[in-house]
Amino acid sequence: QVQLVESGGGLVQAGGSLRLSCAASGLTFSTYTLGLGWFRQAPGKEREFVAASWKRGDSTLYSDSVKGRFSIFRDDPKKTMYLQMNLLKPEDTAVYYCAADPSRWGARLDYPYWGQGTQVTVSS
Repeated sequence: QVQLVESGGGLVQAGGSLRLSCAASGLTFSTYTLGLGWFRQAPGKEREFVAASWKRGDSTLYSDSVKGRFSIFRDDPKKTMYLQMNLLKPEDTAVYYCAADPSRWGARLDYPYWGQGTQVTVSS
C-alpha cells in the first residue's frame, strides 16, 4: 500500500522560507521512472502544479509562478521528497500536496498516489 505523508507546512512572513517534506512508503523510490510532484490548492481555486522530479532528480520541472524561488529535490535512501520554498509570497498560500507515479511524471493532475496535504500560509 502506497502512502505519502507531507510535513513542514506552517505560517511564515512574506520573503521567508519553508521546506516541505513528503515521506513515502510502499514505493520503490529508486525506480528510474518514478515521477514525483508537488501541487497546491488555494481556497476557492483549482489544484495546480508546482514542481516535478523524474529520473531520480535528473529532470525537474517548475511552474512559472515558482521558478527561481522553489526547488524540488529528493533523498532516495530516506524515500523522502522535499520542496524548498524561498522568497515566499502571500499568493503562495495554499494546501500543498505531494504526488507520485511509478512510471510517469509532469504537470498532470492524474498522479495515482497523493498525500493528505500540508497548509502553508504566507502573511504580508
